[in-house]
Amino acid sequence: MMTLRRSTPLSKRVVTGILSAAALLAAVSLLAQAQAPAGQNKGKGGEAAKGGGGLGLFRNQPAPPTGPAPKLADGTPDLSGVWLGGGGSDADIANPRSLKEGSKVIMLPWAEALVKTRQSKEDPEANCLPAGIPRGSPYPWRMVQTPTHYFLLFEGNIHSYRQIFMNAKHPADPDPTWFGHSVGHWEGNTLIVDTVGFNDKFWFDYMGHPHTEKLHTIERYTRTDEGHLAIEVTIDDPGAYTQPFTTVGRAQLMVGAELLEYICQENNQDLPKLEGPARGPGGR
Repeated sequence: MMTLRRSTPLSKRVVTGILSAAALLAAVSLLAQAQAPAGQNKGKGGEAAKGGGGLGLFRNQPAPPTGPAPKLADGTPDLSGVWLGGGGSDADIANPRSLKEGSKVIMLPWAEALVKTRQSKEDPEANCLPAGIPRGSPYPWRMVQTPTHYFLLFEGNIHSYRQIFMNAKHPADPDPTWFGHSVGHWEGNTLIVDTVGFNDKFWFDYMGHPHTEKLHTIERYTRTDEGHLAIEVTIDDPGAYTQPFTTVGRAQLMVGAELLEYICQENNQDLPKLEGPARGPGGR
């Protein structure tokens, strides 16, 4: 029988739906600490992601397997499963530890000024809205592969999902959406996901780094072994940043796990407790 049990992050899920503001900041801190230095990730086949004991909010997890990365019957790399982790730092996307070597986050003046005015209670993620790309969620997510579409199913926040159209093209004028329009293809053992058509509503991180509808992301997913996934996300938004930059993240397989019900909107007692400017762990 497949077990559904795992360590629960800071709360009793939907039973109470209660997270104190202090616990939320602690959660963000744990997630930030889980990010491996970019230099360790780059070109190392994900060695920095290896090891066990948990990731982010989830502690005391069984160590993920380290055998060969599996493939489907047709030879396509198999990315299916429940994963924990993501493509960048939720705390501060500009943190050098979350960036590929040589990348820098340089905002245009209007974006830099906007960040200084943003308040924690305005964060779309805190209001149970989608977290966007590459922020994602500190909760598990599942990859589902079909011949024509790949799906990312998110446990956290609003139980949202993304669909990736394989070997397809973007529409000429996509309607702006939270997750944009994604097309994917394989380059060797790496899944490349190209996304355009974003709205300008989500924040890249708790600090409030913005973006515009000009945002264009390219994600690279590589299953480095059975239990680890290396994720790079190149962010190109000439409306808010002077140059593209690339985040480096990781995810690990949650063996025997399933996505659990999590309803962010139900009994959400956290938002009224959020005060002060948008900030990362430690209030800096």
